[in-house]
Amino acid sequence: MDILNALNWRYATKKMSGEPVSQELVDQIIEAAYLAPTSSGLQPFQIISISNKELREKIQPIAYGQSQIVDGSHVLVFASWDKYTAERIDFIYDHMNAERGLPSEATADYVQSLKDTYLNLPEEAQAAHTAKQAYIAFGVALTTAAVLKVDATPMEGFVNADLDKLLGLEEKGLKSAVILTLGHRATEGDWLQGMKKVRHPKEIFLTEIK
Repeated sequence: MDILNALNWRYATKKMSGEPVSQELVDQIIEAAYLAPTSSGLQPFQIISISNKELREKIQPIAYGQSQIVDGSHVLVFASWDKYTAERIDFIYDHMNAERGLPSEATADYVQSLKDTYLNLPEEAQAAHTAKQAYIAFGVALTTAAVLKVDATPMEGFVNADLDKLLGLEEKGLKSAVILTLGHRATEGDWLQGMKKVRHPKEIFLTEIK
């Protein structure tokens, strides 16, 4: 299945069958998100993968009762950094340099420029920036799920503060950004299944400057 066919196949699944998704497929989706690009390679977010049914039952009311939380197989929570810190930036580049066999001096000037840029932003702007990076990986995960024929429901409809509290994210310096529920579509009971995929007219969506 090529990527365009996969994207036409996928839709925001409203009713999951309860059939589990193999861990092998879930791992591939997470690996794709792990390999996604982020600004300056900082990767300022984490993914929490939840298959535990009891925990997903606690998440469901936080997500306004959406059934995919419990009827699906896995819930992936994309949790972004609450802010940038010198320690977080140093950790990433120390790790990067060690993996590449480079001295820390190789990136010292660039690291300082990152600190000068990000650490002087208001914390709200920092959190917004880290969430944008999480969304890049989220999009890659959603696309990969489609290629693997794993159904997925992207969710922004949840109470972030309540989910953060349930998962203990604040203590880790994280904020929930978006949820991706993985599963397999039910054969019936989903009002959206089988409906034509509709987007903006292409002439509105695309402007070509030649």
